[in-house]
Amino acid sequence: MRTRSYKTEGIILHRVNLGEADRMLTILTKHMGKMRCIAKGVRKPTSRKSASVELFNRTSLFLIKGRNLDLLTQSETIENFPQLRTSLKAAKAAYHVAELVSLLTAENQENAKAYASLSVILRTINDQGHATRGQIADFEKELLIELGFGSPKQKSYAALTQFIESIIERRLKSVQIFRDV
Repeated sequence: MRTRSYKTEGIILHRVNLGEADRMLTILTKHMGKMRCIAKGVRKPTSRKSASVELFNRTSLFLIKGRNLDLLTQSETIENFPQLRTSLKAAKAAYHVAELVSLLTAENQENAKAYASLSVILRTINDQGHATRGQIADFEKELLIELGFGSPKQKSYAALTQFIESIIERRLKSVQIFRDV
C-alpha cells in the first residue's frame, strides 16, 4: 500500500493568501526541490502552523499528497532567522535571494546544493543584519552554476543581473536591492 503522507524539510520562499484562512506556499525542500502546497486555516488567529510557515523559515513539514497540490497538515520551525524580520536591509536581501531561487529552480527537481546555499546565505544575512553586494553576487553565481545555467562572461554586477533576467525572461522585482545601500 502506497502512503499518501510524507515529511520533508524546506524553506518558505513565497506565500499567497487563498480565501479567508488559507495560504498557498512555495517551498524549496531539501529532497524534492521546489514545490507548492496548501496550508489550510493557517491565517486563523488560533492556527498552530502560522508561525512556522512564515517567509524564510526553515521548517519541518508534514504533508498529504493531493490531486493538484499537496496539503500541509503539520509544521515545526527548525530555524526562523529573526533578524530578517527586524532589519529592513536584511529583509530586502532575503526577499532577493528567495525570488532568485523561486524563479530559477524547477518544480519537483531535487537540488540539495541549492537548498544548502540558500540556508547558508539566509543564515549569513541573519547573523550580519544585512548582506553586501559581493555576498549576494557570490550567491547568485553559485546558484546559477549549481542549476546548470553557467555564468556571464562579463564580471560586473549589472552583467550578472542582466544574465539572470535573460534566463527568467523578465525583470527581477527585487533588482533595486542595493540602490540605498
